[in-house]
Amino acid sequence: MKKNSLWFSGIKTVQTAVATTGILLLTAVGTAQAQKLTGAGSTFDNPIFTKWFSEYSAAHPGVEINYQSIGSGGGIKQVTAGLVDFGATDGPMTDEQLAASKIKLIHIPAVLGAVVPIFNVPGVNDLKFAPDVLADIFLGKISNWDDARIAKDNPGAKLPNLSISVVHRAEGSGTTFIFSDYLSKVSKDWENGPGRGSALNWPKGIGGKGNDGVAGYIRQLPGSIGYVELIYALQNHIAYGEVRNAAGHWVKASIAGVTAAAASVKQMPADYRVSITNAPGADAYPISSFSWLLIPTQGQDAAKRKVLKDFLNWMLIGGEKEVSSLYYAPLPDSLIAREHQTVDNLK
Repeated sequence: MKKNSLWFSGIKTVQTAVATTGILLLTAVGTAQAQKLTGAGSTFDNPIFTKWFSEYSAAHPGVEINYQSIGSGGGIKQVTAGLVDFGATDGPMTDEQLAASKIKLIHIPAVLGAVVPIFNVPGVNDLKFAPDVLADIFLGKISNWDDARIAKDNPGAKLPNLSISVVHRAEGSGTTFIFSDYLSKVSKDWENGPGRGSALNWPKGIGGKGNDGVAGYIRQLPGSIGYVELIYALQNHIAYGEVRNAAGHWVKASIAGVTAAAASVKQMPADYRVSITNAPGADAYPISSFSWLLIPTQGQDAAKRKVLKDFLNWMLIGGEKEVSSLYYAPLPDSLIAREHQTVDNLK
């Protein structure tokens, strides 16, 4: 009896040890998988990022991705200073910015999107904007909504005798880069004046914080005009205009129009930095752009890097299938295949 008692006691001890070891192993695995990533930058991307980061975290218990939608300029500053694990921008970093960064970075295209001219003109829901007219409105050369040049392209619109109030971004912004990159291509006066960049010396207007800040001003201010990423116009029920493209066709922003603009890129640069504003093609929407994640190639611990690489591959496989629901255009399949190689090569 005593022998059996000792035998059962031994078994119990072994079982307890195994159970304890199992718990420790599970805890260790959970701890290894638990990672918190931080990012900052583009408000252009924030709607799709909110969806992606939430879904990825839900499918990967212990992983948390926190993103600050502070504008592309702020995102570049934070990621180049090593304050966040990744950045996001709608305007590619310049050679000078990349050289000055204390962190070596690569650009990973995330989505394609459109910037649209939004307006609040009482009694008017549809407008067409010729490229030179759009530039001169933001330059302050066209200051009233019943100006003859606007009326010429909109013969059916009842344009009021109302001053134009320009609204632009207050902070460094990739959306501003896209818009000013386009205006620099279609207007010499713009190119030789404010030029292209994420932060400009604006000839006139008031600044709104983020795409949502600009949209908020437009909703509240009759006679105003501004520019935002397409989804912000749709979500806020703000009218946005058609723009005449390089082929001479009037085009309203759409997924198909952005896709057509992206198709103009015949040879993607090795570093993925490319402009597709004012792209050729009958159906191309002219104020289209890629948006990029800025990924460090050094300085991160192995566990954090593993999670970041896994997220990027998840984004390219599953995340891209969801972008159209938020009015972004998906990346071309050929580009996705190439990006997978880039991500896999991250050490």
